[in-house]
Amino acid sequence: MATPRPVGIASTVLGGYETLEVVGESHYQEHLWRLGGGVQTERIRCAVQAVLVPEPDNAHDRNAICVLIDGGVVGYLSREDAVVYRPGLDLLMGKHGGYIALEGQIIGGGQRSGGLGMLGVFLDHDPAQFGLRARQISHIGELRTGLSQAVATDLEDDTYDLSWYDQLSGSRAPADIVTLRKLLAEERDPIDRHFMLSELGKCLYASRDAFASALDEFDAVCEQHHSEMDIIGAALTEKFSQVPIIEMYRQAAIRSQKARDWPRARTWAARGLAVYGSEAARPEAVADLQKRLDHADAKILAAAASGTRRAKPPTATSPALSSEIETLTCSHCGDAFQRVRVRGRKPGRCPTCRGVSEESQFPTRLIEGPGSRDPGTLP
Repeated sequence: MATPRPVGIASTVLGGYETLEVVGESHYQEHLWRLGGGVQTERIRCAVQAVLVPEPDNAHDRNAICVLIDGGVVGYLSREDAVVYRPGLDLLMGKHGGYIALEGQIIGGGQRSGGLGMLGVFLDHDPAQFGLRARQISHIGELRTGLSQAVATDLEDDTYDLSWYDQLSGSRAPADIVTLRKLLAEERDPIDRHFMLSELGKCLYASRDAFASALDEFDAVCEQHHSEMDIIGAALTEKFSQVPIIEMYRQAAIRSQKARDWPRARTWAARGLAVYGSEAARPEAVADLQKRLDHADAKILAAAASGTRRAKPPTATSPALSSEIETLTCSHCGDAFQRVRVRGRKPGRCPTCRGVSEESQFPTRLIEGPGSRDPGTLP
């Protein structure tokens, strides 16, 4: 039996400033356009209240949380978000004796080269009300990157060699960061470098609670990855005839969204859209970045209109947008290492020695730090 959906039923509306994303809006465009005032060529930014409805009988996901506006479905929380938010949502519904609604916006539309842009939904909330830490939800999804195809054709293509994956733990442990930096110091093939930089970014993000500078180093690796994209993009297009999904742009945009740095989120989304151009292998990757760009635009405009400073303006020292490199000396091994200059406490140990403190088998010699190459060139 399907879970009843509220139509005209009162809900408790909660507020907040953290973003909670809705997925699957592409299946509900007709209703979204109706909510936005009808199909039009102008871009839409429409304030709404969305009701979160658990679907315990959902055949695909027992933790599913449906999102309704004016009684019509507009999407769902992602599977990863639903499993984390569902316990808190159940408690809130019991506490308030009914459904929970969130303030949000329908954003998108506008005339684009392929027709009208799709509409997306973003909700505002306070994770603490769901029993979660602020910014605890930081899932970075994985899409189709071309890696499986590259691995499948590795033996017949002598331009790259992905056997280096065998040197990694498979769990994105801190030791893998050391291994990947060593590999990058020697590797020249752009396809190998692309997958190495992708994996290094994921390892650093996964280590964000293990050492203080992990997110700064993640930002620097994203910058390095982007700086090499002219060469990498050409190699990927030659290999696959299209541009496969480049997860880094979505990852960096999400990282900026979590920090509520909307100008930087917009920059990363725009960068990814420019790289994809009209040659993206997966249109949903383009739609995802366009949705994030529209959302960032809306946040920036809202901050300007209200006179608030919620959206942090980009500066020359913004972590993900700066190219200023500083050289530090490791207090453990005495070697110099480099990183993008950012505010805050400086790390006392180089990335390799931080690995030594956590895993005794780590090597102690520093391999070149992130962001230290000339932009746009390969070693």
